[in-house]
Amino acid sequence: MKKIWLLMILSGFIAGCAGENIEPERSMAEIYADAYNELNDENYSRAAELFLSAESEHSTDALAPDALVMAAYSRYMDDDFPGALMVTDRFMRFHPGHIDAPYILYLRGMCYYRQVSDVRREPGMSVYALQQFEQLVERFPNTEYAKNAENKIHILKNYIAGKVMYSARTDMRKENWTSAITKLQSVVTTAPDTVMVPEALYRLTQCYTAIGLPEQASGYAETLRKNYPDNQWTKKLDE
Repeated sequence: MKKIWLLMILSGFIAGCAGENIEPERSMAEIYADAYNELNDENYSRAAELFLSAESEHSTDALAPDALVMAAYSRYMDDDFPGALMVTDRFMRFHPGHIDAPYILYLRGMCYYRQVSDVRREPGMSVYALQQFEQLVERFPNTEYAKNAENKIHILKNYIAGKVMYSARTDMRKENWTSAITKLQSVVTTAPDTVMVPEALYRLTQCYTAIGLPEQASGYAETLRKNYPDNQWTKKLDE
């Protein structure tokens, strides 16, 4: 009897303690309100935590996708680009056809775009950014984000071509003509709409002249004169 009585008392005590510690589940609206307050106060890290909590605790709620969008945006504003990309990955995995998909692709592109550094020490972020923006334009061409992405694509293509040109000039200074020619030709063929093409044609005339192939040099010079008659690099041919 004593054992049964003690078990009953113990069970009641545990149940009472458990009842005291159980907190009612917070609604999506409550978590959202706190998250937006943190966002408005520029507490971006805390805002992201709350938005992610809202999505995790209410994953079937209609606002769950929006919670991921706001979490990604909060991390982006906090300059936590890897964190923002992780959230956008989750969004695209579970909500690929959502109305906010164009914005998420744009935000992904911007996460890489903001990390593009000096031409001389570019870590490849420009290529990743270009891929995201091109995907956005291809999939959602009529959105406001696509129009903005097109401007970024133009900038990035020139940037990437500039990176190749920088490397080619370095090769030329070292008289590594074969490597320089390969890089310069890649600018002409893969980035024909960039501002780097006239210089690439001019440098090709220099390279082929240096290795004793005047016909090839003359051909590139003629292409430069024909396509860019008023360009500064065309004028340098006659200097």
